[in-house]
Amino acid sequence: MSCEVCSTPTTSVTLRDGRSVLQTCPKCSHIERDPKAAPAHPRDVAYGGDPGLDRVRLALTSRTLRHAAPLDPGARVFEIGFGGGAMLRRYLDEGHPVAGCDPDQLHVEVDAQVRAQAELYPCGIEEVPASAEPADLVYGVHVVEHVQDVGALAAAALRLLRPGGRVLFLTPAADSVSLRAFSDAWWLLEDPTHVRFFSAASITRLLADAGFRDVRVTRSLTDNLTMEGASLVRRLRPHDRPAGVLASRATRWLAMALAPAALLLRLVHPRWRPTLVVTATRAAR
Repeated sequence: MSCEVCSTPTTSVTLRDGRSVLQTCPKCSHIERDPKAAPAHPRDVAYGGDPGLDRVRLALTSRTLRHAAPLDPGARVFEIGFGGGAMLRRYLDEGHPVAGCDPDQLHVEVDAQVRAQAELYPCGIEEVPASAEPADLVYGVHVVEHVQDVGALAAAALRLLRPGGRVLFLTPAADSVSLRAFSDAWWLLEDPTHVRFFSAASITRLLADAGFRDVRVTRSLTDNLTMEGASLVRRLRPHDRPAGVLASRATRWLAMALAPAALLLRLVHPRWRPTLVVTATRAAR
């Protein structure tokens, strides 16, 4: 098969379990995953977190977004995959007009203020109507690794931005040393809907080809802080867990206990960090 980003023929890489195979691009290091070919002990559902840990993660993610893409007062924000609306609610409370799309979430509980005041679309970003008001910031937190057509998503994000506006993505890093270290036990492989992993080179290529300018890629220090503990448990006890490894209280405590060591490792070795932070701009007229 050919790389979905740069069209280079991919190579098959077998993970440590001997039965999970990823397709890796030798040119841009992009990874594509067929969950049937690379099961890597998946859980049964996409969500595999914990409400308590999620509150911490929300606060850390909010800090990452504000540092990567600071906004002027009153700037309009659009979220790809708004979920329950927790992140949009933070922007709303700060006085920003907010909007978002999500094909799966409007039938579940969405923050009441977000539902009442935001412009919400029950569809993927590709189906958001052209009449939607342009945004100053379009962002997606752990979204691009799930979608079927990343080229269409990037083009739609560009269309939804005002001239000079920015896009921001957080996404697992294909070129993270932690993936090579944990192999099939890497926690981010537990999600059966993760069908690709971008490298810094491949996400830059994707956005540049879509028409974005000034693409910048950094690596988050604090995103996915449970990765090390969850991956360690998956390595030491490699078996299927329908609810996910973090369904275990013992694993959650271990992940929290290891977080300071994980932070130190990430400080010393930035390429270990499992998450890319990507920003790019739409050219001003």
